[in-house]
Amino acid sequence: MKEFIISEVKTETAILVGLITKEQDEAKTKEYLDELEFLADTAGATTVKRFTQRVNGPSAVTYVGKGKLEEIREYIKLKEDEDDPIRMVIFDDELSAKQMRNIEQELGVKILDRTSLILDIFAMRAQTANAKTQVELAQYRYMLPRLQRLWTHLERQGGGSGSGGGKGSVGLRGPGETQLEMDRRIILQRMSLLKQRLTEIDKQKATQRKNRGRLIRVVLVGYTNVGKSTIMNLLAKSEVFAENKLFATLDTTVRKVVVENLPFLLADTVGFIRKLPTDLVESFKSTLDEVREADLLVHVVDISHPDFEEQIQVVNQTLAELGCADKPSMIIFNKIDNYHWVEKEVDDLTPATKENITLEELKKTWMAKEHDNCLFISAKQKENIEEFREVLYKKVRELHVQKYPYNDFLYNIEEQETID
Repeated sequence: MKEFIISEVKTETAILVGLITKEQDEAKTKEYLDELEFLADTAGATTVKRFTQRVNGPSAVTYVGKGKLEEIREYIKLKEDEDDPIRMVIFDDELSAKQMRNIEQELGVKILDRTSLILDIFAMRAQTANAKTQVELAQYRYMLPRLQRLWTHLERQGGGSGSGGGKGSVGLRGPGETQLEMDRRIILQRMSLLKQRLTEIDKQKATQRKNRGRLIRVVLVGYTNVGKSTIMNLLAKSEVFAENKLFATLDTTVRKVVVENLPFLLADTVGFIRKLPTDLVESFKSTLDEVREADLLVHVVDISHPDFEEQIQVVNQTLAELGCADKPSMIIFNKIDNYHWVEKEVDDLTPATKENITLEELKKTWMAKEHDNCLFISAKQKENIEEFREVLYKKVRELHVQKYPYNDFLYNIEEQETID
């Protein structure tokens, strides 16, 4: 069987392929390919070229049209004799087994889609037994309908062709079983075992959550690479791994935080992303249980990202799918130190775009909508962190009094000062 969990990252040269359609214009396709390039970089691949095609929709046979596929093939051939030949082609959407098989036959290099690339990164990032189990299950789910492409020996017979003139070995004569069927059966058995393991892990984590005592649970959620782990490290004075790469955090990390006189639990979760594979969401349900059991969601947003509003929608949609849309929440715009805007020329009479909005103007629009549920900070430069602590303290205290009115440790600061 194929080994899935990847422990070593090898640099490979890749090209990216995306489509421009009625639903996805050229600007949107560029944003998606920018993100796909970031994913490729995180996985250890170097992107050298992009190909796009304007069509009504993806081809069921080869994703792009024959002419575009021929253009990609010619470019790969052109680079064959160079020091860094093209080793893979990455497509921005999930490909079917048929599409992958046809494209691979035509191009003769490794073919990946967005889903397999994300799974590869998850496999590389997985550290704990829990994360590794969830990633392996997601990989098997992705592979199962694509077995015929992944194996080259699938049509061999495991048995013989009957008694008499059959060519099967002694004890193996009969109708036989194709290697494809055998591998499918092995994978299904392995998936069943992994699901049992995850059920046991779920029980263990549920017990751990029950043993955490009467503390409010605050969970950091948001798009991947928005700075959740950096904020976690600031508030909890911990050393959660943080890096300017996608999916730096896979395992949920929970730390006890004390702000003034109030202790609470703070959890850092895996980031969300556009076109997140359904198999991953399904496999990572136990990790996302922290989100379901949260008392307060802190939605972290990268204000410096040009498409941060769509990222907010992606996170809100994922939270709704998890049944967490109605939980108390606040929104934190991070990376204000990296925010850039373009000043319009005096004689430019065209309407202002989002690139022309200053941070102060943006604050007014969002502050007006969200009131005190919205803050602008820089976790890296530690800007407005004290204000963030104060607002977080007020919200957690309010929730604590509602949930645990007869607490043993929450006291009034003024009363304590009087006693002292």
